[in-house]
Amino acid sequence: MNRKTGAEYLQNNKTRFCVWAPFKEKVAVKLKEKKPISLTRDKNGYWEGIVEGTKPGDLYKYILNNKDQFPDPASRSQPEGVHSWSQVIDQNEFSWQDNDWKGIPLSQMVIYELHVGTFTPQGTYEAIIDKLDHLLELGANTIEIMPISQFPGERNWGYDGVYPYAAQYSYGGVNGLKKMIDACHKKGIAVILDAVYNHMGPEGNYLSQYGPYFTEKYQTPWGAALNFDDEHSDEVRNFFLQNAIMWLEDFHFDGLRLDAIHEIIDRGARHLLKEMSQKVDEMEEKTSRRFVLIAESDLNDTKVVNSYEKGGFGLEGQWVDDFHHAVHTLLTGEKEGYYSDYGKLSQLAKAFKQGFIYDGVYSSHRKRTVGNSPKGLAPHHFVVSIQNHDQVGNRMLGDRLTHLLSFEGQKLAAGIMLTSAFVPMLFMGEEFGEENPFQYFVSHGDPELVKAVQQGRKREFEYFLTHEGDFPDPQSKETFNNSKLNWNFKDDERKKKLFEFYKYLLKLRKEGEFEPFRNSEIKTTAIVEKNLLLAETENSKGLLAAYNFSNEPQSIKMPEGDLKILLASANKQWGGRENFSPGEKLPGHSFIICKKD
Repeated sequence: MNRKTGAEYLQNNKTRFCVWAPFKEKVAVKLKEKKPISLTRDKNGYWEGIVEGTKPGDLYKYILNNKDQFPDPASRSQPEGVHSWSQVIDQNEFSWQDNDWKGIPLSQMVIYELHVGTFTPQGTYEAIIDKLDHLLELGANTIEIMPISQFPGERNWGYDGVYPYAAQYSYGGVNGLKKMIDACHKKGIAVILDAVYNHMGPEGNYLSQYGPYFTEKYQTPWGAALNFDDEHSDEVRNFFLQNAIMWLEDFHFDGLRLDAIHEIIDRGARHLLKEMSQKVDEMEEKTSRRFVLIAESDLNDTKVVNSYEKGGFGLEGQWVDDFHHAVHTLLTGEKEGYYSDYGKLSQLAKAFKQGFIYDGVYSSHRKRTVGNSPKGLAPHHFVVSIQNHDQVGNRMLGDRLTHLLSFEGQKLAAGIMLTSAFVPMLFMGEEFGEENPFQYFVSHGDPELVKAVQQGRKREFEYFLTHEGDFPDPQSKETFNNSKLNWNFKDDERKKKLFEFYKYLLKLRKEGEFEPFRNSEIKTTAIVEKNLLLAETENSKGLLAAYNFSNEPQSIKMPEGDLKILLASANKQWGGRENFSPGEKLPGHSFIICKKD
């Protein structure tokens, strides 16, 4: 089924309205300040009608059973907020200039995750355009924006969205988003959207007024699961599959990052994600463009990226949290919560080699065996990071690595990510050591919900609360403003130096200097007593990397023959105190990359 719902403007002052409400006896569309117009029902419960005398910008609601009025679940625009009127949009109004754009393969991506509201002072889609040259100078070629489906209020991480088809109005709405994506493509930058198909936010969520979009068969951390395999699930699946295609087709996104897919519960013969992947394949055929689907999953299950022939979902990539956790625990010493499963140098050696640490081994934190082996999978199926919105923003104070590590430690963390064989993802501001936090913020209108969020976050962090005032209030506008990037980083010599360091690493990566780690078998050695990780290609020519996670200088055995040092992070060039030469000890919290000639 490929049924499109919502308001589709047809030109000549005509609009087709379509909504799924299978158990309603009557459905009418009510345009603001006009009389309701009845819609016609088909056998699958879709109500449809073409209404004349309409134009883009018109406001409307649906009337169910001659009684209740609600916004459109497939609304393309909510200019007055989540409880108010939906708006007719002409998707053909915007004049795209990216006809020659074909996309970027995941294997070549350097992803930059950002939050629209805090990335710039203005906090809009269009304001991002002025920062694209910064990203190009850095060496990033792909933006991943946190969710933008309409949420309550003006500030939110985006995971409380309740209108999956509507681009957040306070960020600049439909045309603002299209202008940003078009500008990115002109400069050779791909754009990925963080899409949430595992739950909906609570405030302004009227889906259940229309039909069985949720099922009590399964419970998620957010309540009843979305109905992907229970009675009447065909139309629910269609609603979200059509949504995924809309972002690619109408907005020209280059792919989707799929939030927490382990909470998308579907026990049917064809999993929702496989069906989504197949529909995206059809889009590639239709448009001759390249799209990517990247899953966030904590299951370490290769089924996510395996081919259809191997019984997989066929997605292009998945996040690997193991890599982040291994680096973070070694450098910070933190061992609370899920970090208790990490902290060993041998684990980082394993992650650097294959991505997954938990590949069918027992997890003490989860008290069960986790994952399966990624052997045989190309490294470009895995996206790794040392910071992201979750790992920063879900800390009580939203503190970044800048607050947790020395300058040398920050360079070491960046180095092991950017020299790895996997697809790197940076979190906004990481590249210049942003000192402003990234904290959790909302702007709900329901006082009871606000109170519940405030109390819930406090309970989550009560172990860390030391005195009154430590806890940032999620509802406060100050919490949001504190999370905005400070773009004056070039006035700070150390921040400027870190930015140049990231630039150089990404330049080497783009030029293929780290390619042997992608195309060769990598030998990784953890010298535990020295807290030293060695990585080298097993062929006679290639790369040797040494990463010192100790505070103290460590001697390393260099191979015989000529060596070209591509980078030594402790060198004066990068803000260090000395210049490394072969035969010398490797300074604490530093790394070297050598090329065997």
